[in-house]
Amino acid sequence: MTFTIDYLALAPELVIVGTLLVVFTLDMVLTRPKKFWIATAAVAGTALAAIPLVILGVQGETRSMFDGSYVVDEFALVLKGLFIVAAYLVLLMSHHYIESERYYQGEYYFLLLASVLGSLVMASSRDLIILFIGLELTTAPLFLLTGWRKGDAKSNEASLKYFILGVLSTAILLYGMSFLYGLTGEITFSGLAEATAGRGDEPAMVMAILFVIVGFGFKIAAVPFHFWAPDTYEGAPTPITAYLSVNSKIAGFVALLLMLYIALPGVSEVWAPALWILAALSMTVGNLSALRQTNIVRLLAYSSVAQAGFMLVPFAAAAVVGADLEEAFAATVVYLAIYAVMNLGAFAVVIAGARKTRSGELSAWAGLAQVDSRLGVLVAVFFFSLAGIPPLAGWFAKFAMFRSVMIAGGTTTVVLAVIAAVNAVIALYYYAKVVKTVWVDDPTGEFVEDVEAAPAVSLRLALWVSLALTVAIGFFPALVTFVGDASRVIAVGG
Repeated sequence: MTFTIDYLALAPELVIVGTLLVVFTLDMVLTRPKKFWIATAAVAGTALAAIPLVILGVQGETRSMFDGSYVVDEFALVLKGLFIVAAYLVLLMSHHYIESERYYQGEYYFLLLASVLGSLVMASSRDLIILFIGLELTTAPLFLLTGWRKGDAKSNEASLKYFILGVLSTAILLYGMSFLYGLTGEITFSGLAEATAGRGDEPAMVMAILFVIVGFGFKIAAVPFHFWAPDTYEGAPTPITAYLSVNSKIAGFVALLLMLYIALPGVSEVWAPALWILAALSMTVGNLSALRQTNIVRLLAYSSVAQAGFMLVPFAAAAVVGADLEEAFAATVVYLAIYAVMNLGAFAVVIAGARKTRSGELSAWAGLAQVDSRLGVLVAVFFFSLAGIPPLAGWFAKFAMFRSVMIAGGTTTVVLAVIAAVNAVIALYYYAKVVKTVWVDDPTGEFVEDVEAAPAVSLRLALWVSLALTVAIGFFPALVTFVGDASRVIAVGG
């Protein structure tokens, strides 16, 4: 193996590592009243990591290291950019949210940045070992972060539940990967693609692939592996919930798609029906469960489960009929990018709304627009975007999904498209219910009117960035189609 290191290709990861060290050092040397500088350093370091991404994008070269196990191509750059933007917004949401716990700020930002580093590594992974390391570095810090409200029983329960099920999913995933290695003697995706082609009728191969899918199913909270998500989302600090629903979920999707699209395309007859079932179940169970929710965070948790189903639709539909996976892969990646922007905006609104209502219960939000019309507009924008209402960004995500399914053709794809269409209507109902509660219903409680209820500057910045992206993409979808174009030329080193 050749261990030539391209430091420019690794620059985004190295910047995050440097930021980690700065955060760790500041946490040791700063007194408690000055801990806010840790948050500032974390935000600045994350923004700085975008600079080498731009330089690499302008150069336009595909860079490969470690005999093709680590590749920086257009696809990796776009995904890393998405991870960094999402992390930046989560850090902005966190800035004021945890400042009352100054003593623990260093640990909070250190763990969050470590998770970001894992997602960057995963976008470039082209073998099983690096993929697994990146995935676990992404998720392991979140076991602690979900229980950050140490005096809250719900937060402790969320952390414990997420840890137990996370470890279980990791064991299943690792078991599947070890089986693949044992059956093929390969760890690189290119090697696995060659060694597994035409072996979909072998029982051991089928078992290995299904174990891998089950492991990733937990990571992306797809039904029936979603049962940890609602309690974990509700118990975790809201910025961490936002991170779980976006960065962590997208990282899981990237890992799953890389495995199936690059490493296991020759055995699609095994994994395609499984994805079809996961997509249909996730959309249906997630949406029907969301209808019953009275807590807005739990509603968004089940919404996230349903959105995972929508994201799986293009890829599952194309694979199950043996159509070209390129268009489906691009549609799923476009959906991931748009979902990240609008879902982060929705969680930023939840944080701002909770400051005003002192509650996460939907009933407490009744009439919120009457006392804060700007917040009411933001609620309408992000929740209608999640529902796919034009001209907001969500409509193009749904359009790309349905277009991909129609291109694939076939009876099974039409059935999945019908299921997706019915679920889109169901989702519109509960998203619209939130907007109706905020704008139409009469207030049932008192709203906090003091200065403390106003969103912090960092939270306002997160809201406006998310709003600008959600509206801009809705009117100009070309702003995000390059994400799909980049995924069509994904490189495999080796």
